[in-house]
Amino acid sequence: MLLDAAENASPAEAVEAVTRELGAALGARTVAFLIADLSGRALVRLTHMPLDGAGAGRRDGEEAATVVPFDGGPAEQALRTQAVQVLAQPDGWTVLAPVTERGEAMGLLEMVLPDEPDARTLEEIARTAHVLAFVVIANRRYTDLFEWGQRTTPFTLSGEIQRRLLPASFTCEASAFTLSGWLEPAASIGGDTFDYSLARDVLHFSVTDAMGHGVSSALTATLGVGSLRNSRRRGAGLVEQADAANADVAAHSAVPGSYITAVLGRLDLRTGVCALLNAGHVPPLLVRDGDTRALSLPANFPLGMFAEASYGAGEITLRPGDRLVVITDGMRERNAASLDLPAQLRSIVGLHPREAARALADAVLEVSGPTLADDATLFILDWHGGHSEDRSTSAGADQARASGALPD
Repeated sequence: MLLDAAENASPAEAVEAVTRELGAALGARTVAFLIADLSGRALVRLTHMPLDGAGAGRRDGEEAATVVPFDGGPAEQALRTQAVQVLAQPDGWTVLAPVTERGEAMGLLEMVLPDEPDARTLEEIARTAHVLAFVVIANRRYTDLFEWGQRTTPFTLSGEIQRRLLPASFTCEASAFTLSGWLEPAASIGGDTFDYSLARDVLHFSVTDAMGHGVSSALTATLGVGSLRNSRRRGAGLVEQADAANADVAAHSAVPGSYITAVLGRLDLRTGVCALLNAGHVPPLLVRDGDTRALSLPANFPLGMFAEASYGAGEITLRPGDRLVVITDGMRERNAASLDLPAQLRSIVGLHPREAARALADAVLEVSGPTLADDATLFILDWHGGHSEDRSTSAGADQARASGALPD
């Protein structure tokens, strides 16, 4: 019934159709979907629909959205722990359920119920929140409503171009690994990207940094990411991908002399062997048993710097519990260089990569902010092993891998 309601509604109204059905079934007073803001530091109340019909037809040509900053309260705790929160209120009981799929926390389903929900009702709400995640994924292909709701800061043109280069989901959970990428700031600059793609037994990933700033940098990044994806999808290995991107950037860049630094990775999910190619980039970091070290890899020129350059890759065998971190130089420039990165990485080792990425970005902003002079991008990959095993999930998340609750 829920999926029928979503399919029968327009893409912009599909979420409301699902929440309406759920609210009616549970006798809820209000239902709202709060979508995660692109800053990673707030939720946006995209729809709020009293179920008595008073607000069901709210359409005046303009959408309404209310920003709810993270403050360590129940909403942030629900997303962080990936667990349903139940709050007693003067007018009823508020339920906050994470809307998540494969670790991508898209937001929260918020309901106000007249009576305290029992375990069975909470299970139904959690399952519906998971269904809602699929509704968002399916319908955001057809409308700008969800993207609009997530943008509390206007994007520059370079930021818009850059946004299109990033993967559709910043987080991915699988049986053998968990990963999350982050870019700060999300709305401007334009040169940094991260990317990943999961095959049956292999994970491909990359972090790139195009020289310069603004639109020209974003266009160079587009050329580099397009080349890497094209060769990857043709089955090329890391060295072949680098060779192709080097030639493409050198030959087709709109700005003569443009280049891209990059780390390319190919992780064999059956063995944990990770091939890595560093093209003039900040060395990847390995966090293992409480120690952080930069990985020594064959030296290569940035992509596009010299058309005749050749490339070489190295490799490391990951162990369960390892964390691989790839950053761009925006994480180390100016005041950010004063950040004790190894110590910071040790302090967030227990966090899910989704929260670890935001915590690390916050730490950089604390010493360099409130705004950065250059993109600061990071990619965090946790290796668990057990590729042949099934995941153990609840409502779109692996509870055993979720971050712990924030202290009171």
